[in-house]
Amino acid sequence: MTRLHLGYTGAPLDKADHMRRDAAAIQAARMHPSARFLILDDLKPLMAEGGTDLFWARRSEIPTGLAIFLGLNADGEPRFAVDGKPDDDLPARATDARAAGALLADGRAAIIAQARSVLDWHRRHGFCANCGAPTEVQKAGYSRLCGSCGAEHFPRVDPVVIMLAEKDGLALVGRGPRFPAGFFSALAGFVEPGESLEEAVARELHEEAGIRVHGVRYGASQPWPFPSSLMMGAFATAEGFELALDESEIAEARWVSREEVRAALAGEADWKAPPPLAIAHWLLATWAGRP
Repeated sequence: MTRLHLGYTGAPLDKADHMRRDAAAIQAARMHPSARFLILDDLKPLMAEGGTDLFWARRSEIPTGLAIFLGLNADGEPRFAVDGKPDDDLPARATDARAAGALLADGRAAIIAQARSVLDWHRRHGFCANCGAPTEVQKAGYSRLCGSCGAEHFPRVDPVVIMLAEKDGLALVGRGPRFPAGFFSALAGFVEPGESLEEAVARELHEEAGIRVHGVRYGASQPWPFPSSLMMGAFATAEGFELALDESEIAEARWVSREEVRAALAGEADWKAPPPLAIAHWLLATWAGRP
């Protein structure tokens, strides 16, 4: 079976970590004639007219704002991201990062995930969590240093487990209270301090759906830049079918067959499955055996 591509993965850039602490190298890269900049307007990446590719601006076209180093492309050309308001006359439009990720069903969407997550982190972490003093951007955008207490802060990643419980040819899907009626997905939750991924899967399924599971198996992972989650997909074997929903987290849930999942993925069922951009789509398609 052909492996499905996971949205926001497959980054085509060399992140060139060796350059990040070399301020002179980063400045030279920024000034290089081949340098290009992805502008994010209110965290929305600019797409070229036609919406089929990212818009890479020249240095003369970028707005005033924080610029971070993304890396080098296959030809060794520097790529940056800038948080700012672009000029109206650019042949591009700001596009919601989810919509842009869906349009770029390849590694280019991973550039959006990298740029959006890091720039959003800078927006929210301008002050030291240790002493409250202002911090300064370091390492080409991949850390912030407190000039008062010397603490160094790094972009965070929040681990999330997302999983399908299965038993006797059926899988459990659910709908959160904020999702529209008829939309079902895999259950998910944040990993808590002091637990493994396997323990998080088991705990979340018991807390949200009231089921016990064993045999947790890792499937795949996906960055989810809203703002900085790492979704870790898994499968687990349920010990029973009886559900006890935490209605603050799960409005409704159901057990579905592989045939029902394949129909939902094809848009031919009485419920809607997650779009291809989401790892939940990958989990369902993989479990159902659909390439």
